[in-house]
Amino acid sequence: MSDSFERACAATDVPDEGVVSVEIGGVEVAVVKSEGQYFAVRDECSHAQIQLSEGDVGGCEIECWLHGSRFDLRTGEPTSLPAYDPVPVYPVRLDGDDVLVDVKNPLNQPAL
Repeated sequence: MSDSFERACAATDVPDEGVVSVEIGGVEVAVVKSEGQYFAVRDECSHAQIQLSEGDVGGCEIECWLHGSRFDLRTGEPTSLPAYDPVPVYPVRLDGDDVLVDVKNPLNQPAL
């Protein structure tokens, strides 16, 4: 089994309860730090194709700034309407000062 983790950013690039947008292998990814943990989700709201990285973060959730849909960063599941479809969540690991993300093997398999 090959290692498909790629460097997304430096850990210090991601503020506490914040998010940065990166592209990994042609996939737009929101790298998020919430409650001391790092997460990675597809940087697109499943409701209106808006960048989630422009929204607010808190309590292991990210909120779309346009209509207020919220998503659980651990599962990708929506926690508030109007979104009802999950967003892809990607495995994350730290390697020294770098955040690595595996966009080839999402932790969930939502329909895109």
